[in-house]
Amino acid sequence: MIEPSVPVLPCGIPPPAPRRSTARFIVLGIVFICAACGLVYELELVALASYLIGDSVTQASVVLSVMVFAMGIGSLLAKRLRLRAAVGFGVIEAALALVGGCSAMVLYATFAWFGGARYALVAFSLAIGVLIGAEIPLLMTLIQRVSRQDPGGTVADLFAADYVGALVGGLAFPFLLLPLLGQLTGALLTGAVNAVAGGALVLWLFRRDLTRRARWWLFAANVLVLAILATTTALVGDFEQAARRAVYGGQVRVAVQTGVQEIVLTGSRTGHGPGGPLDLFLDGRLRVSGRDEYRYHSALVRPAMDSGPHGRVLVLGGGDGLAAREVLRYPGVTSVTLVELDAGVVELARHDPALSALNGHAYDDRRVVPVVADAFGWLRGPGRATGPYDVVISDLPDPGITPSTKLYSEEFFGLAARVLAPGGRIVVHAGPVATRERTYWTVESTVRAAGLRTVPYRATGRLTGFTAGPDRASGSTAPHDWGFVLACASAAPAAPLPPELEPLAYARPRVDPPPSTLVHPRYTG
Repeated sequence: MIEPSVPVLPCGIPPPAPRRSTARFIVLGIVFICAACGLVYELELVALASYLIGDSVTQASVVLSVMVFAMGIGSLLAKRLRLRAAVGFGVIEAALALVGGCSAMVLYATFAWFGGARYALVAFSLAIGVLIGAEIPLLMTLIQRVSRQDPGGTVADLFAADYVGALVGGLAFPFLLLPLLGQLTGALLTGAVNAVAGGALVLWLFRRDLTRRARWWLFAANVLVLAILATTTALVGDFEQAARRAVYGGQVRVAVQTGVQEIVLTGSRTGHGPGGPLDLFLDGRLRVSGRDEYRYHSALVRPAMDSGPHGRVLVLGGGDGLAAREVLRYPGVTSVTLVELDAGVVELARHDPALSALNGHAYDDRRVVPVVADAFGWLRGPGRATGPYDVVISDLPDPGITPSTKLYSEEFFGLAARVLAPGGRIVVHAGPVATRERTYWTVESTVRAAGLRTVPYRATGRLTGFTAGPDRASGSTAPHDWGFVLACASAAPAAPLPPELEPLAYARPRVDPPPSTLVHPRYTG
């Protein structure tokens, strides 16, 4: 067997293979870091846009499609920089660190002070996509200068490091950055890591490819970017307070970011007097207004409770305790099981002075048993063994909000029907009828598709005096109503509706919309 020959330099000194190997390893490490940072920017845009604008499917589609398109443009533009790959890569990384790091703060600022963030979302998706797309061609040029592999092997190594980095960034965002640092600080820290990694690669490993002037300019640019990111990070707290005041008004008392959502309480600690009545916002949507919540919860609870036995009650959602308050007004109630996804809402409903006073200290009643769980998973699992229930109250977010879609599916209502006692009733909050008629009737059609007989009804401003319903945007002046669907497995509930509620059977569309299912959701944001 013939051993491969090893090139030898004069005086018997072997070639500097270890140095080339180390340089190649460093370049692949920087590829890994840049890929992780790039995916964090992408996920941060999707998450913040879903929170600020709503309809996470649409926002994710916009960000991903625009960004992938822009990456193609960036790859083409990078061809002109290949002859000066080191300088080009250094400039691109500094720009990407600044744009990506500050993107969350600028996006939130446009939403808070200008009322919308769609144009800013598209602009950042384009800019970040172009810069990310320009990275790979330049890194390919740089790694070929320090690698002895054939081009095919170099491409394989480069993309392997890129994909593994994307995996790490994708996991770090929801499990590390978001819960520990939040969206704004997490994005700024990612930008700083990006700037340090890109600057170190060019100014150290490829410093001989740069003129003295170029080295100083790149060094100054990276120092400036890091200074901007550090200063902005120090001001994040003040910025968030100012932005919250712009969005929610000047009476923000509580702002908590749980593992599920952001919870904001406004108004006075007592719910009256200076500061006004309590308002509860979940991810920027007004879910409870102390001015009119009792009308909503009365309209939700009374028809189901008045229509038959109501000893055992299941409340799905309603962690604020307000639906439970209405249920507990009825004599004969023996137990109220309340299934809420966010433990933070339950804690505030227990201990916040204004919210606990508003819900009548419902959680102090021994009959109320809170369960922190996803309603769908609970009904499918442990909830099956807890029934049957005389009344099931679905006090869940609006069906047009994408994360709520599965909670308005035929499968979900089928699971809820399984825990009903004979003659039991289920009532569903189905969103406004006047402004989103098709969505409302899709909910009603979906409840019927689960084998239940329905009584559609609503509470309107004409009858009760209020002008807006839950899940409305802050400051909205459009007229709203509250739509509900009351249903029973055996026969339609026979008890008459209270006079302040309006039956909607007469308004049923000629052609019922098809029901919504898990694999074919039919609600729009």
